[in-house]
Amino acid sequence: MTPLLRAENLTKRFVARGPLGARAEFTAVDKVSFEVRLGETLAVVGESGSGKSTTARMIAKLLDPTEGSLHFDGEDVTRAKGPALARFRGNVQVVFQDPFSSLNPRHTVERILMAPLDYQGIAPNGSRRAHAKELMERVGLDPDHSLRYPAQFSGGQAQRIGIARALAVNPKLVICDEAVSALDVSVQAQVIELLRRLQRESGFSYVFIAHDLAVVRQIAQRVAVMSKGRIVELGDSAQVFGEPRDEYTRTLLAAIPRIDPEWDRRRKERS
Repeated sequence: MTPLLRAENLTKRFVARGPLGARAEFTAVDKVSFEVRLGETLAVVGESGSGKSTTARMIAKLLDPTEGSLHFDGEDVTRAKGPALARFRGNVQVVFQDPFSSLNPRHTVERILMAPLDYQGIAPNGSRRAHAKELMERVGLDPDHSLRYPAQFSGGQAQRIGIARALAVNPKLVICDEAVSALDVSVQAQVIELLRRLQRESGFSYVFIAHDLAVVRQIAQRVAVMSKGRIVELGDSAQVFGEPRDEYTRTLLAAIPRIDPEWDRRRKERS
């Protein structure tokens, strides 16, 4: 079965200039390879600076890789331009970490939710207002608030607007780049449950970028662990959480606050 997304040896190097004009090259992502299957959630985890967000930006085509290739739905999109890039953007949407910085404060929710349709040249079934209300209802927001502005919503509600915007064009893949890290714990749980429900209803895939393994454990079927720009472990969630192979993964797991004594007991028996 052809994977929905296949990244092969993705590499990203940045060049900076020092005060005297000297060039310094930094490799943020180094030969990263993975696949995402239709309908699954792959989590990419690691500490700040591990390269996970740069990887997310490359697979969202917000950054071009220095080396490597990216295939989506059987098509090479590594250097996609024009209509091919527009088609890709219709199938791949991003939910960003900070909803207030990713939503235009001068636009109503209705206008924000219609922007992806305008970009793709898609006319909604029925009126624009009705379509915006339907999207808001799907993510648990009051559809009668479609003419409000982002500042009139809480952080959790604003992130739901970001999720609704991502769903507006019925994508096959949604990239969540630290999408719940700015929310408090109770709101995180609500948004994660929302993401899981939407996936069950529509069957799309997630690439879920996070640094918190406790959050990842709730949503991912497979996990890729990144450190210093490389994937150091990649496997099913049960294997990564239950029998991690890499020392770095074990260090991350040890930092998770424990609320399940039975899980701790089983882990100690295996070690």
